[in-house]
Amino acid sequence: MAMTSIGYFLSCEQYGPHELVAQARAAERAGFERLWISDHFHPWNDAQGQSPFVWSVLGALSEAVSLPVTTAVTCPTVRIHPAVLAQAAATAAVQLDGRFVLGVGSGEALNEHILGDAWPSAGQRLEMLEEAVDVIRKLHAAGARGESTSHHGKHYQVQDARIYTMPAEPVPIYVSGFGPQATELAGRIGDGYCTVKPDADLVRVFRQAGGGDKPVQAGMKVSWDADPEVALDRAHRLWANDALRGQLAQMLPRPEDFEAATAFVPKKDVGEAIVCGDDPKAHAERVRQFVDAGVDEIYVQQIGSDHVGFFRGWREHVLPEFH
Repeated sequence: MAMTSIGYFLSCEQYGPHELVAQARAAERAGFERLWISDHFHPWNDAQGQSPFVWSVLGALSEAVSLPVTTAVTCPTVRIHPAVLAQAAATAAVQLDGRFVLGVGSGEALNEHILGDAWPSAGQRLEMLEEAVDVIRKLHAAGARGESTSHHGKHYQVQDARIYTMPAEPVPIYVSGFGPQATELAGRIGDGYCTVKPDADLVRVFRQAGGGDKPVQAGMKVSWDADPEVALDRAHRLWANDALRGQLAQMLPRPEDFEAATAFVPKKDVGEAIVCGDDPKAHAERVRQFVDAGVDEIYVQQIGSDHVGFFRGWREHVLPEFH
């Protein structure tokens, strides 16, 4: 447990840019050691109600806090070309003085359908992700040498491109995976692994596929409130999508589609997925599940309305359990 690092998860789906920066500052004061930040074009449902451009928020965070930041996660395959994201990641790393990790994944139709592109199969999305990561690394390596580069691949073309604003060290790229196929890819090409499950088997797949002792990050949600029923009601209204099964999270294209699908999600399923209430023991127990699964960095997202109580409770009662 002494090696576990606890961070705070900034939700761009639920909060606007000013709120996200305020939460980041509060997280640093409370003793959280690092930050995750989601990258969405749409929220999962209209009740969540936000979706600021993550790269603008990262610039603000670089001036507001001194914590490391990981995108959790950026899709570099459809909505934004990997060459553009290579430039964005390099700039973020410069702004954050090397405290930036580019977390990437194969994405969701929810965000990636907006330009009218066809939504590929899972296997093709992973193939595109692997090539996109290669493009980003090529551009970063060439930029570090002060050179331009080109790429002529199956999915992406880059012609005589050079990134001029470069960090002193290469930008680490962590790859997300929620099933064995994506997790194997993360082990093979990632500098680290991102997940949202306390799943020891997936961690093992990552490490055996080439991940070795590279960092494993995972996110979890809580709804901190003095009234557990109020906490559960809020979690069910805002984040019932966390209890959806199968490929729905990757395949549904619109927030209203998620609203229709989550209408059938029972509250008890949400209560099992998200810790609700202000019992520090329950919150610490969920963290321990991730620790026991072999996760190195755990990021907690407060979806409840009582942020003052959350940061005080975690500072005084939960974080000390893991330091």
